[in-house]
Amino acid sequence: MDFDELLLFPLNQFRASVNSFLSQFEPLALIFFLIFTLFVARVLRSILAVISDRGLKSAIFEFVTIAVKSIPGVKKYIDAEKQKVVNKLQSSGKSKRDGWRTGLPLAGLGGGVIDKMKDEKQKDVVWQGKCSGTVYIAGNEQEGHFSLINEACSMFAHTNPLHLDVFQSVVRFETEVVAMTAAILGSKEKSSGGQVCGNMTSGGTESILLAMKTSRDYMKVKKGITRPEMVIPVSAHSAYDKAAQYFNIKLLRVPVDEDFRADVKAIKRCINRNTILVVGSAPGFPHGIIDPIEELGELASTFGICLHVDLCLGGFVLPFARKLGYPIPPFDFSVQGVTSMSVDVHKYGLAPKGTSVVLYRNHDIRKHQFVAVTEWTGGLYVSPTIAGSRPGGLIAGAWAAMMSLGLEGYLENTRKIMETSKKIERGVREIHGLFVVGKPDMTIVAFGSDILDIFEVNDIMSSKGWHLNALQRPNSVHICVTLQHVHVVEELLKDLKDSVQTVKANPGPLDGGLAPIYGAAGKMPDRAMVKDLLVDFMDTSC
Repeated sequence: MDFDELLLFPLNQFRASVNSFLSQFEPLALIFFLIFTLFVARVLRSILAVISDRGLKSAIFEFVTIAVKSIPGVKKYIDAEKQKVVNKLQSSGKSKRDGWRTGLPLAGLGGGVIDKMKDEKQKDVVWQGKCSGTVYIAGNEQEGHFSLINEACSMFAHTNPLHLDVFQSVVRFETEVVAMTAAILGSKEKSSGGQVCGNMTSGGTESILLAMKTSRDYMKVKKGITRPEMVIPVSAHSAYDKAAQYFNIKLLRVPVDEDFRADVKAIKRCINRNTILVVGSAPGFPHGIIDPIEELGELASTFGICLHVDLCLGGFVLPFARKLGYPIPPFDFSVQGVTSMSVDVHKYGLAPKGTSVVLYRNHDIRKHQFVAVTEWTGGLYVSPTIAGSRPGGLIAGAWAAMMSLGLEGYLENTRKIMETSKKIERGVREIHGLFVVGKPDMTIVAFGSDILDIFEVNDIMSSKGWHLNALQRPNSVHICVTLQHVHVVEELLKDLKDSVQTVKANPGPLDGGLAPIYGAAGKMPDRAMVKDLLVDFMDTSC
């Protein structure tokens, strides 16, 4: 036997064995055998895909859950219990919808519609000084700022920057809003890579969506990646989950470290040849903690991938907080490796709602954000963002807000909210039974408890008119501090201390409160059921 025959011998033996095996089957039986083999292969492929996406432990649990649900009567019972929770969530909303209009009035109301709108506005809750985030402009002391942006929006309400040649004013406003935002976020300090550029969007979610789509397409051209993946900490905003679903990007969420910051080593372990980007937040929405952006930048540079920094909350605070002397670590384009950022102007930028900015390190990256269509019978078409038509009035309102406040205005606002945040943090730490989650870097203070149900505390706070945000993993509540809170710190801390005492004395859910639902959702191991609950609730609530 020569060398070639020696190499082919195992293959020939295998082929002979297969032919011998198949010869035992009749043609019809052989067809069924092949169909069964394909079915088994498909099932195994599905199992392996679930294990790859969610890990072995989660995959095993999911398969066990599916098996249990298939037992006669179990699924029916689970659906009935799930519906009880949905009904509880909807109970208050349904009564509020009684009498809502379902069609156009026969005769238009004309100018009388304003009176109707005023009546409806009176039904809104009293939010001044009581909401976490939500409204970032102060109340009576900033009535002038409200009036200013309202007038600006009204003046340009008819405009649409889709028509570049017609509404050149709002095109200039958008360009200048982007440039002014980039200027405070390291565009002049970055050492190389071309000119920072970007566009205005409808909010932080659209800014993040665009950055993910752009990174996907940029890395496809740069590295030939066709099965894109992104690695993000569990504290990163849920907009990344939305982007993953919209743009078919595999999403890997990595636990944070003991300080609730992105775990760079854990992220590094998840990077592979399909990874297009990693994500850091400055700060993260849940706990107000800044991720180690410099370390993430080194990681992204080493692997030649993108790094997106979520500055939706911090963009109009952190640069000014640093100028005021707060110990703010590097977080912007001055960090090598940062390729894109999302910055909300309608938060601490005090612009009208519906205004954000997405920024890129250079034009070579941003070009992958655009959609150009050449074969449409309606003509040549190109659009920079997800929306085609966009409200020029909001762009004008954002420009007016930034120009009106200037650097000195933002510095003064930052001084107030940072001081207020530190007062609240100190006050929470002094309340027996509460702990602050991590070490907040900015204007969010998250707190939980090891001795009582923090969601019950939140329900008591809600009964006192406060609207705070419930968090999970760990169970906690946070307040996002705005100018609304500068003069109500003592009231907030008093109500919080009283609420803790109330729960200590009378533990148990408040009638009509959401503590049982939040608590059950946190303990429920079947996350698919929690997801179904959320979808069912939204489906019947809007």
